[in-house]
Amino acid sequence: MFKLIHTLLAATMATSLSASAYAAHAARDSGQVKNVVLVHGAFADGAGWRRVYDELTVRGYRVFIVQNPLTSLADDVKATKRVLDRQDDPVILVGHSWGGTVITEAGVHDKVAGLVYVSALAPDAGETTAQQYEGFAPTPEFVIETGNDGYGFIKPASFKAGFAHDASDDDAAFLRDSQVPINMSVFGAVLTHAAWRAKPSWAVIATEDRAFDQAMLIHMAERINARITYVSASHAVFMTQPKVVADTIERAAKDAARREK
Repeated sequence: MFKLIHTLLAATMATSLSASAYAAHAARDSGQVKNVVLVHGAFADGAGWRRVYDELTVRGYRVFIVQNPLTSLADDVKATKRVLDRQDDPVILVGHSWGGTVITEAGVHDKVAGLVYVSALAPDAGETTAQQYEGFAPTPEFVIETGNDGYGFIKPASFKAGFAHDASDDDAAFLRDSQVPINMSVFGAVLTHAAWRAKPSWAVIATEDRAFDQAMLIHMAERINARITYVSASHAVFMTQPKVVADTIERAAKDAARREK
């Protein structure tokens, strides 16, 4: 009787496996990179990645989200490495905006198989993030207000226009009112590593991004030899175009796995 109950229970558990669990099992069997670490940028936090997280987990990926303190480049890199240290398999490391600088420095970690830059900065070793803006057009709708303590917020009155013009009013208001200020001195920190020099890279460029000059985004992506995906979106592309972002991450995961064989 006990054996029968055990058999029935096992059968019930087997049939209750979710589609995402089955997909994860298939990914392991295929040798595909199945872990993804997402790194947010300035003025935001990891919650903005929720829709990308949902897109990827239903496809069978294990997704982890870094919560950057935005206090210094060193602190953000440490926060990212803490998450990378917990991984048991190769990882696709993804950064949005300022998060691109973070993954450039942290991506030399031995668990990182590939890098995805989502409308993101990509300095070289020996450069600062601020240097990436030199020679490119200003972005008048993306206005940063810096307090006496050196931390910056995006000006509330122009937040939607500069950061998330393609988001709903409710989503844009939530992003505006949940801003995480960044220590503006981070843009002057010199990088010691450039992971993109040794790791394959992909880029998603939002063609309506008003935080960066388009020429600047294209220049950075081409310099790191990234495979580029263009999408009509604002700087909040990680929220407004989650499928496109997830598709690029999945492409990186499959291509990186082939490179590792």
